[in-house]
Amino acid sequence: MKKILIVVLLVASQTLWAQVPPKPYGPLPSPRQLAWHEVEQYGLIHFTPTTFENKEWGYGDADPKIFNPKEFDAEQIVQAAKAGGLRGIIFVAKHHDGFCLWPTNTTDYNITKSPFRDGKGDMVKEVADAARKYGLKFGVYCSPWDRNNAAYGTPEYLAIYREQLRELYTNYGPLFMSWHDGANGGDGYYGGAREKRSIDNTTYYQWDETWTNLTRKLQPGANIFSDIGWDVRWVGNEKGTAAETHWATFTPQPPKGVNEAVPGQANYEDSPTGMRDGKFWIPAECDVPLRKGWFYHPDQQPKSPDELFDLYLKSVGRGAALDLGLAPDTRGLLSDADVASLKTFGDRLQKTYAVNLARPAYIRAINVRGYNSIYGTKNLVDNNPDTYWTTDEDFKKSEFTVEFSQPTDFDLISIRENIKFGQRVEEFAVDSWENDAWKEIHKGTSIGARRLIKFDAPVTTTKLRVRFTKTPEVVVLSELGVYKVAE
Repeated sequence: MKKILIVVLLVASQTLWAQVPPKPYGPLPSPRQLAWHEVEQYGLIHFTPTTFENKEWGYGDADPKIFNPKEFDAEQIVQAAKAGGLRGIIFVAKHHDGFCLWPTNTTDYNITKSPFRDGKGDMVKEVADAARKYGLKFGVYCSPWDRNNAAYGTPEYLAIYREQLRELYTNYGPLFMSWHDGANGGDGYYGGAREKRSIDNTTYYQWDETWTNLTRKLQPGANIFSDIGWDVRWVGNEKGTAAETHWATFTPQPPKGVNEAVPGQANYEDSPTGMRDGKFWIPAECDVPLRKGWFYHPDQQPKSPDELFDLYLKSVGRGAALDLGLAPDTRGLLSDADVASLKTFGDRLQKTYAVNLARPAYIRAINVRGYNSIYGTKNLVDNNPDTYWTTDEDFKKSEFTVEFSQPTDFDLISIRENIKFGQRVEEFAVDSWENDAWKEIHKGTSIGARRLIKFDAPVTTTKLRVRFTKTPEVVVLSELGVYKVAE
């Protein structure tokens, strides 16, 4: 009887051990950051009196009466964004010119002083409603620099700016992002002073207090974007690309002579790559306008679908996110050329991802953790981001093989780590079975939230192998996708 009991206890203990997941490694994303990673692509809408002046940055002195987009249609803009594969919209509620696109109580320089909707309009609400109607997440950008406000540069302005944020945080539903940039101080209208005002951007805005007492309390699900990042960092350029090796982990570092890193004072040289030993999970956003400028200019044309696809590979495909600038024209609509480029790009993505060639294939791993099917390779193709394949602790170098039922053509591979366990992979390789032998066809470094591998020419093979050659801990992989890019 004792022997039976010992055997039962031994089997039970082995079963429980086999179900123990790997321990997390390094900094981990918060729930709101995990939700942000799922968005991958979103748009940033710039539309103020600056559009009607045909400028990039408004001085702050434009007459509100020029802002009269008679055909403004938030649904047209949002539908075009959705057709382009974007899953979120950030609306510039106030740019540097200080003109507020909602009926604020903080300044007279706002949309109620314009002819738009006979002075009764609220453009923030219209865009927020349209985004939610079509299933896109919504966020806001309220510029800290205000070239119109007479109080800018004084302590009084800080209370005004925080009240603007409070209005935006409380009147337009849940936000997925609160977006802030590092443009601070310079020449402006400033209530008629028409002068240059300089502020110490390391202390003036008191960002810690603003974000802690306003953003976190009123919009706990909103990811704070800034050039140093609280939740999301700037990638360090406006080209829309992250570095080939890209870490979501990061430690904001101030320049020499500054006590702490704040927006406008950041270690941009480290932003495209991130830091392997970073103390915090602060992934990068790659922002880039659809056109040459962030605002609409009639002499510019949108990027082509091929250019957009290349940007997608170098942002989303490197574990970052793509933030694409959208610029309505003076009618209040995206131009036909913008809509067409977005649609073609979005169709290409949809058709490419329609068929995962790895799903019907047999995937055989060198090891499965505890020989337990809950960690098996089927999780790589089940479209569930929460399931994953992983190995026993003594298999830090691991691999799996994808065996197709017949020769298969592909030119795109998608790999995702389960980032709830941290970013682990430092080096990996992909092999194709050719002439009865393995041939290495790609060597890579970081994976993280997503790694897209695009081949210049289609690969034809019956077997594909992915090897993980350097990781500090065992691999935890949630997705494998093998695709043929649609033309």
